[in-house]
Amino acid sequence: MIKKNFLFLLLLISISTYAQKVKIAGVVTDSKHYPISFVSVVQANSLNGVYTNNQGFYELQAASKDSIKIIFSSVGYKKHIYILPDLSEDVILDVVLQEEDKVLNTVVIEGQRTVTTVIERVDYLATKRASNPWRSIEALLATMGGVSSTNELSSQYSVRGGNFDENIVYVNGIEIYRPFLVRSAQQEGLSFINPNMVQTVGFSAGGYSAEYGDKMSSVLDITYKKPKRFEGAASASLLGGDIYIGSSTDRFSQVTGFRYKTLRSLLGTSDTKAEYDPSFLDFQTYITYSLSSGWNASFLGNYSQNTYKFTPTTRETSFGTLMTPRTFKVYFDGWENDKFLTYQAALTINGKLNDNFNIGFTASAFSSDEQERYDIEGSYLLKETDLTGEGYENKTVLGVGTYHDHARNKLKSNVYTFSHFGNLRIDKNLIKWSLSYQKEEISDKIKEWEMRDSAGYSLPSNGKEVNLYSNLKSDNRIIPSRISGYIQDTYTFETGEGLFILNAGLRGSYWSFNKEFIVSPRGALAFVPAGIENLSFRIAGGVYYQAPFYKEFQHVLSINGNNIVELNKDIKSQKSVHLVLGSDYYLGGDKEQNIPPYKLSGEIYYKKLSDLVPYTVNNVKIRYSGENESKGYSMGVDVKLYGEFIPGADSWVSISLMKAQQKIEGVDVPLPTDQRFNLALFYQDYFPGYERLKMSLRGLWSQGLPVSAPHKGYESGYFRTPAYKRIDLGFSWLILGEDFSIRNKNSGLKAFRNIWLGLDVFNLFDMQNTNTYYWVTDVYNQQYAVPNYLTGRQLNVKLLAEF
Repeated sequence: MIKKNFLFLLLLISISTYAQKVKIAGVVTDSKHYPISFVSVVQANSLNGVYTNNQGFYELQAASKDSIKIIFSSVGYKKHIYILPDLSEDVILDVVLQEEDKVLNTVVIEGQRTVTTVIERVDYLATKRASNPWRSIEALLATMGGVSSTNELSSQYSVRGGNFDENIVYVNGIEIYRPFLVRSAQQEGLSFINPNMVQTVGFSAGGYSAEYGDKMSSVLDITYKKPKRFEGAASASLLGGDIYIGSSTDRFSQVTGFRYKTLRSLLGTSDTKAEYDPSFLDFQTYITYSLSSGWNASFLGNYSQNTYKFTPTTRETSFGTLMTPRTFKVYFDGWENDKFLTYQAALTINGKLNDNFNIGFTASAFSSDEQERYDIEGSYLLKETDLTGEGYENKTVLGVGTYHDHARNKLKSNVYTFSHFGNLRIDKNLIKWSLSYQKEEISDKIKEWEMRDSAGYSLPSNGKEVNLYSNLKSDNRIIPSRISGYIQDTYTFETGEGLFILNAGLRGSYWSFNKEFIVSPRGALAFVPAGIENLSFRIAGGVYYQAPFYKEFQHVLSINGNNIVELNKDIKSQKSVHLVLGSDYYLGGDKEQNIPPYKLSGEIYYKKLSDLVPYTVNNVKIRYSGENESKGYSMGVDVKLYGEFIPGADSWVSISLMKAQQKIEGVDVPLPTDQRFNLALFYQDYFPGYERLKMSLRGLWSQGLPVSAPHKGYESGYFRTPAYKRIDLGFSWLILGEDFSIRNKNSGLKAFRNIWLGLDVFNLFDMQNTNTYYWVTDVYNQQYAVPNYLTGRQLNVKLLAEF
């Protein structure tokens, strides 16, 4: 009897155990719906896993529970994570894996790539559904260590104490230029870089190699994609829209993008009430063609039209402290009409002479036609107010008057470049070189003035005559030429201590305008200790010049009360000597579970600056003094933690500490971009069980920038703007995914890979960030700084379709 009961108990246990098992089965295919074999299908945090067969079929047994996570992975494809929220019965789960755009490297190889040239690979894919006004690469860069951006309307950024002009940008090896007359972010328009067309993004905040040009701060190296098949995407939102198409054959590939953006809704959140009519258009194409075995031709073309029309009506700004609250109110009359047209094109032919010897030739041209016209008159009242009872009552009138701003500015520029480049591999050496000739044509006609009147007195008032508060006139034309080139060697060797990568190079340049020849030696040494592949060290440095181009050598002379722009032929290149110490450490992760490790990166740097041309920054316009009359330094530390805090979603946090000083006329003052701290966060998440709903958050917090009174340098006194604080939050819902397309092959929507619906909340907490100041001057020449606030909270709805 006992034996029978025991057998019956074993049978119950067996039945119960079997009942707790469910089957998950399906087919894994690629984007063309072809089955993929040998795909790893693993239950997260367990040893339970299988591989797909030749037909892409798999069958996985799993214990019944509330929720499990299944990971699909294969070399050459992007990892896919699927969460089953309620596993109580058998499940049919078909999955589509996307081909991996980026080349996957081991930790050691990635370390070599990073530490050799001090170029960090940036995950640009995170911007596609991220919440930021531009969906731009630059908005992502603002969250990197050492990078600062304090104006959400602009794509410009500063790096380690340098200004916007000190950052060099390449797309497929072609240097990119931006319009020169732009003075406010509202005028700026679209960034050159089209995120839809990007294949890889490399960025260095300092210590980069000789192959990158003559700039003092940073290099952004963009490579556009060469599609392997037909692809495309289209998006639309309250801020504009874009579309791109890519295709390829055996010998031909092309990717073409069109973008449109408007700031009307964003600018509507500012203090100035106006009729805004900003319109920004951009068209780009990148075409490649295989001429023969080993030889290729490529063409990069861009057309950009940025127009900005502005008719202000009123403005009311409240500022000050609790003890001294103030109100600034203006009634406007007038208009502004700006237009910036830019064209850029480049043709490249490159090929192999043999397996180790490659050469190429590039011809490129850049042209811009810029016009800035405005006549704006404002009648203002500045008063100190007191909060009593239920509202405000006048306490003291601080200033009453009018002002009139006028400009008729034109600038045309053309830059033609012809270059030869090549590389040769000899044993463990990779030798690279380039030689370029550049012709520049720049002409400008600047006519602008500002009149201020306070209580019936024209400022500055002397009681005898009517004077303009400020004026500027320029009528200059230059046609200089520039010759530049570099040679560098990368040598890799191993010892018992570990792997070493040495990069050393020399760069030279001659400019006919000032007849200056500059030489820049640069080098970097990387070390990966033997047996510790998750740790690497690097040291890099060299001499970096900021070769004058257009704005740096404009010197303003005052003649009989008129300010005339004179070109300084004695100008020298600004100079920066870099020393960078860095390290990368990979921690955590699980190779068996295909969980990538976290990456902790840190850099300590020092930049010695000399022959500086002092400048002031007003919005995004940099005004140089035109003379090499200061020197200084920049030093600091950048730390970044990168990884998947949530599986399948890349996130990172960066912290930067910096001090950037200069000495002008014996006075120590901060550089205009000096920020003692900068904290940035980019975080992505999804809801467990609802992976179709994703969230992204971008947060910035940095110290305010130094500000001086208008038409005066920082040596005459300065103060800082309040800290810049901003959080953008975005939600994206996958309303149509590839799994839907597979199950519904007869559906009219089967042509779409994905359709996303997004909701963004810009400036989530409606923080008042100060961009610049409007200065009110009374008859006693006392000045009051009225803050110009940036945009407030704004909602945006967007739709993204990929096909």
